[in-house]
Amino acid sequence: MANDFVRSKGRLHHKKEEKVPKALLKKRIASISRWLHIYLSMVSFVIILFFAVTGLTLNHAEWFEGKQQIKKYDGKVQLRWIKVKDTAAIAKLEIVQFLKHKHQINGDVSDFIVDDNQCSVSFKGPGYSADAFINRDNGRYTITETSLGFVAVINDLHKGRDAGKRWPYLIDIAAIFLTLLSLTGIIMMCFMKKKRINGFVLLIAGAFLCYLVYYFLVP
Repeated sequence: MANDFVRSKGRLHHKKEEKVPKALLKKRIASISRWLHIYLSMVSFVIILFFAVTGLTLNHAEWFEGKQQIKKYDGKVQLRWIKVKDTAAIAKLEIVQFLKHKHQINGDVSDFIVDDNQCSVSFKGPGYSADAFINRDNGRYTITETSLGFVAVINDLHKGRDAGKRWPYLIDIAAIFLTLLSLTGIIMMCFMKKKRINGFVLLIAGAFLCYLVYYFLVP
C-alpha cells in the first residue's frame, strides 16, 4: 500500500512538472506578443498613418485637382557635348548635371533619347516631372517642369512611383509591420479567455463582410 501511494504521488508530481512548463510557455508567448504589439504600434505609427491617409487621397484624387504648377526654361548647352557624328559619344552625364544644376531640377533621369536632330531628357520624381528638348545643331534647349502639388507627391510615394530605388524598402517594412501587428493581435486574443470567443466571431464577421463588399460592389 505504501509503495502504491508513493508511486501515485510520484505520478501526480510528474504531471504537475509537465503542466508548469506549458503554463510558463503560454505566459511567455502572451507576454512577447503583447510587447511586440505595443512597441511595433509605436514605432510604425507614422508609417501606418501615412499609408492610411494616402489611401484616402488616392481614392479621391479628384478632390485635389488643379494644384499643378508649370514652369518653362530655355538655354544652351555646349555644342561639343551633342554635335558629334557618333551618338554614343554624346556627353549625357555632362548634359544631365548641367541641366540639374542650372535649373535646380529634381528627380532622377527616366529617359535620355537621342535622335538625328535632337536629344530629349526626362526627369521624374514623386508628383514631379521635367522634360528637356535639346537641338543638336545649335545646342539650344527648352525645359517644361511640372509640379503636381503636395498631395500628388504623397500619392506617388504611396505607390512607390518615381521614388527611387530605396523607397520601396520602406513600403516593404510598412507591410511587414502591419502583418506583425495583425498576427500579434490575434495571438493576444487567444490568451484572453473572456473575450476570445467574441473576438474571433468579430474576426470571422469582418472577413465575411469584406467578401460581401467584394461580391456585390466589384463588377
